[in-house]
Amino acid sequence: MKIVLLLTGGALGTLARYALAGYTYKVYSGTFPLGTLIVNLVGSFIIGLLWGISEGSKISPNYRAFAFIGLLGGFTTFSSLALDTMNLIRVNAIRHAAINMLATNILGLILVFAGFFIAREIINLIK
Repeated sequence: MKIVLLLTGGALGTLARYALAGYTYKVYSGTFPLGTLIVNLVGSFIIGLLWGISEGSKISPNYRAFAFIGLLGGFTTFSSLALDTMNLIRVNAIRHAAINMLATNILGLILVFAGFFIAREIINLIK
């Protein structure tokens, strides 16, 4: 069962990443890899939010694996981040490469915390 959930989550996350990044690149045509950045930041917020919601609940380990490893593992794109950054460095867009790495890591961490604390507040409001 766990393997099926991981495969399903990974497929759904990959499709969601493809859709969001693809839409971003249709709207934005610059050299900065904005689609990858947005996907990683949205994924960071969602993982914090879901972790905050699931922390106090009795969600099964299989469904946690579906969400955190499958769905969000397929959605976020660290390898794409690394490739985009390498390509920026290769074309001497060092400033864009640095912004990409710093924005993804710093804003991503902030958004994980934001999602987590928002989830805790929502849970407290519901109780």
